[in-house]
Amino acid sequence: MLKDYEFWFVVGSQFLYGPQVLDTVAQRAQEMADRLNESGNLPCKLVYKATIKTNKEVTDVVREANYDSHCAGIITWCHTFSPSKMWINGFVDLQKPYCHFATQYNRSIPNEEIDMDFMNLNQAAHGDREHGFLAARLRMPRKVIAGYWQDEDVQKRIGSWMRSAIGVMFSRSLKVMRFGDNMREVAVTEGDKVETQIKLGWQVNTWPVGKLVETMDAVTDAEIDALMDTYKAEYDMATDDIETVRYQAREEIAMKKMLDAEGCMAFSNTFQDLYGMKQLPGLASQHLMAQGYGYGGEGDWKVAAMTAILKAMSEGQNGGTAFMEDYTYNLDPNAEYSLGAHMLEVCPSVAAARPRIEVHPLGIGDREAPARLVFEGHEGPAIVVSLIDMGGRMRLIVQDIEAVKPILPMPNLPVARVMWKAMPDLVTGVECWIAAGGAHHTVLSYDVTAEQMKDWAKMMDIEFVHISKDSTPEGIEEQLFLNDLAWKLK
Repeated sequence: MLKDYEFWFVVGSQFLYGPQVLDTVAQRAQEMADRLNESGNLPCKLVYKATIKTNKEVTDVVREANYDSHCAGIITWCHTFSPSKMWINGFVDLQKPYCHFATQYNRSIPNEEIDMDFMNLNQAAHGDREHGFLAARLRMPRKVIAGYWQDEDVQKRIGSWMRSAIGVMFSRSLKVMRFGDNMREVAVTEGDKVETQIKLGWQVNTWPVGKLVETMDAVTDAEIDALMDTYKAEYDMATDDIETVRYQAREEIAMKKMLDAEGCMAFSNTFQDLYGMKQLPGLASQHLMAQGYGYGGEGDWKVAAMTAILKAMSEGQNGGTAFMEDYTYNLDPNAEYSLGAHMLEVCPSVAAARPRIEVHPLGIGDREAPARLVFEGHEGPAIVVSLIDMGGRMRLIVQDIEAVKPILPMPNLPVARVMWKAMPDLVTGVECWIAAGGAHHTVLSYDVTAEQMKDWAKMMDIEFVHISKDSTPEGIEEQLFLNDLAWKLK
């Protein structure tokens, strides 16, 4: 998907300095775009689009960007002094993510060469401040990245922002397929689908489980055989109950056919609505997630969509992103950990070793024992993400965590699981999470960062709450109070 998008590099200047300066600005802008692309630190292509000198040029390039489905955002820089009133009409209409790159062509001030000609050409410090005022005056959602354009850390920050912008593009065209409704009497999985589509772009609709069963009945043995070969290539077959595994393959093939036919990249189901099905999809859901589809258990369409979005943002990375749920805590003062799992459906992209296909009773849903992938998650820094509906606005909650090797083997727990240290510590983290209203379902990602999710939330114009190593319950409560006041004024 990343290869389908590009970002436009738009440089600010003016006619005051003459055609020779403008030619130099254009040449340098093209050189910068080329070298940034060659760096390997950008996930998408950066295209030098124009050097802006008039109101009309800004307006034209913004209109073109808005209607170009391949353009995922605009990155601006002012090589010389660019009077920013000329940017107003264009910026008012801008509908794509926007990054202000505050840099300059030369790394250092050249002692012998610096004269008035040099000063006229190299006025990024001047131009970027003028440009920054205008965006602040317009209250534009934006990312400001400052630093020398050839430095690796600066390039990686641009690349990171690009991934957030891809999440915006993906979100605005996302379709979610719900097989049945959400689990009865659960509050946090509910939400305003109309408001969500207005704000985030998601199209969330329901398809009857009966339609899924019809599609399952039409799956051929040859199709199942082919998917079984894939299972055997990717996972260890730790069961003799092959027919149960084949049933999961039938479910996966049918769900994928329905998802692809409707252009959906996320889905949800619930163990309370399995009419006509022998098993709750376990392995089927896990393998679909491994292919980039988002999933939400118990009808949780919000976490299904967010799983798909984070997977799109982290394309090409290998840490893994998965649907997750906090299940139980280890409250030993010397070993405070949270155990994340689910009944069946955790994506194998986060596995520490090759997953095993096993068959065990589920104890819920009143159906046959389903096949599922069993594994432990790998170690490393990660985040857990929750999107909740606060009534009138959406709130995105992100918590930093450190995944660890499980401290217990848990031989009688046949599910995929991840164990982690919550930041700043388990008890404080739980208090902050609950105070913010975080859901029990989350998206866990080793690849996507809290900064990227903050950028995504800013682009989508929704509330953002970050629980980090520095968080305190008092600090979070104060932030939530101020957020409530601020969002009531919007």
